[in-house]
Amino acid sequence: MQDQPIKRQTTESEDESPLTISPEKVCFVIVKAREFDAKDEQTEPDPGSNPGDDKDIAVLEEHEDDPVVEELTSFIDALSEDEQIDLVALAWLGRDDYTADDWPAVREEAAGAHNKRTAEYLLGTPLVGDFLEEGLSLLGYSCEEFEINRL
Repeated sequence: MQDQPIKRQTTESEDESPLTISPEKVCFVIVKAREFDAKDEQTEPDPGSNPGDDKDIAVLEEHEDDPVVEELTSFIDALSEDEQIDLVALAWLGRDDYTADDWPAVREEAAGAHNKRTAEYLLGTPLVGDFLEEGLSLLGYSCEEFEINRL
């Protein structure tokens, strides 16, 4: 099955996307961020037992070598600077501090704050997946088709 592009609700006056990052990449970050947010603190640092005997409960706990964190960090670090700026701006937009009309100013503010710790910053933001999704929604995008294609 070929992936369908994420559709944007547009008006006649809109010719171009305000985003430099593809909505598909943002949706990927949203899905992975929610996997990370769903984890709980580590309860037994060295259980000494077989994961199968423990019903693999450790996958629901945070660990230093968490594959979700590693995958998400690598993905965000590999993005261009403009794409990283868009991610941060989308998270800020989705916090209900701004409206879609504020996008240029929010993006400019995110550009001024950009540094080499974008992945660390985003992963340290509680509910970042929800903020990114809301930010995308305010700009007329949805991850619904992306999530359907992942099933």
